[in-house]
Amino acid sequence: MRVLLVEDAPGLGEAVREQIADDGHAVDWVQRLDHARNSVHTTPYDLVLLDLMLPDGRGLDFLRQLRSAGNVTPVIILTAQDQISDRIAGLNAGADDYLVKPFDLFELSARVAAVARRYSGNPNPQIRLGELQIDMSARSVQRAGATVDLTAREWALFEAFVQRPNALLSKAQLEERLYAFGAEIESNTIEVYISRLRKKLGRELIETVRGMGYRLRPL
Repeated sequence: MRVLLVEDAPGLGEAVREQIADDGHAVDWVQRLDHARNSVHTTPYDLVLLDLMLPDGRGLDFLRQLRSAGNVTPVIILTAQDQISDRIAGLNAGADDYLVKPFDLFELSARVAAVARRYSGNPNPQIRLGELQIDMSARSVQRAGATVDLTAREWALFEAFVQRPNALLSKAQLEERLYAFGAEIESNTIEVYISRLRKKLGRELIETVRGMGYRLRPL
């Protein structure tokens, strides 16, 4: 997924960015709300991780502005405000989840995955695709009963197809899910990862639509 992290604490922000990136997601990290607003206006994000107290304003106001503008991007609040009233206010403003600092980074990963499953239209972490058995929560794949080892980037690309099984995904869309702002991307990077997935999961799995992109082939 392409994730926007809005967090002004350098240590925590770096730790969260590394954790989410290690999970295979592309992360853009900003430390101010004005930068967050610019980011959501120019980039389609799959998830926002939002602190509530930023140097130039309140994250809750930013969240309300997103929802009032019709932006339905899932949002997980990350905050030290731990009162029940704070949680209720965050959820009522349109947050999808609420995580109180300090939190375990692996719990954050699990919550990110859970929110992603809900928005993909299939909250069930166990998915059957032909001879593939996919566990979205464990980020694992079995092919004909044998475990297939995927790298973080390979999983992230495969996850993009699984979450939108009938969608045609362009090369640009796939690059946006894999890479953060400023990352250097070789011209054939997506083709290389598609080729690796076909070798590991079956050549018939991903269909190329010439000049347009890729999609999962119905199995």
